[in-house]
Amino acid sequence: MPATEQKIYLASKSPRRRELLRQIGVNFELLLLREQAPRGPDVTEAVLPCEHAADYVARVTREKAACAAGIMQLRRLVPHPILAADTTVVLDDQILGKPADLTEATQMLTALSGRAHQVLTSIVVQQGDQVWQITQSSDVIFTPLSEQTIQAYCAPPEPYDKAGAYGIQGSAATFIQHIAGSYTGIMGLPLFETSQLLQQAGLRIL
Repeated sequence: MPATEQKIYLASKSPRRRELLRQIGVNFELLLLREQAPRGPDVTEAVLPCEHAADYVARVTREKAACAAGIMQLRRLVPHPILAADTTVVLDDQILGKPADLTEATQMLTALSGRAHQVLTSIVVQQGDQVWQITQSSDVIFTPLSEQTIQAYCAPPEPYDKAGAYGIQGSAATFIQHIAGSYTGIMGLPLFETSQLLQQAGLRIL
């Protein structure tokens, strides 16, 4: 059965993840609680004490999937596989989340300037009691950024809903000298790994 004749629930509000799923022909429905992200009070993006980046991003993704599964059951929806994902940026073992304001965004981009960092995206596909998960890592090198460039980039709202205060698919692409890994993973959903998990859950991709 073609992927377009099947359906998954996407536990994410990210427009980039929606765009990437459409790119590979996956039929999906957003699984949201009212207008909020698919998270309950027990799902937090706070980092636990001594938690490593890979453990953090994997835990948050599993919690998002579990919360979405609870919503599916609560609403008595037709069961379909659930896809959840989370992305974080790591510099010198420090997790850089989404900046809360201009000061944080400026600090993050200043720290990334002229440096190499890692982007981790964890993906979970959950179907009933079965859970498949992969965490993909990419290396990114930024060119040195002037204060003027950072201020200009932070003026629009682009940095504020993205881990590390930048999106590779936007104008920040001009900051990036080199990547090693997955371009779509840096966007927020590595398509190779995602397609592998969806196929394990029974979907046919392309």
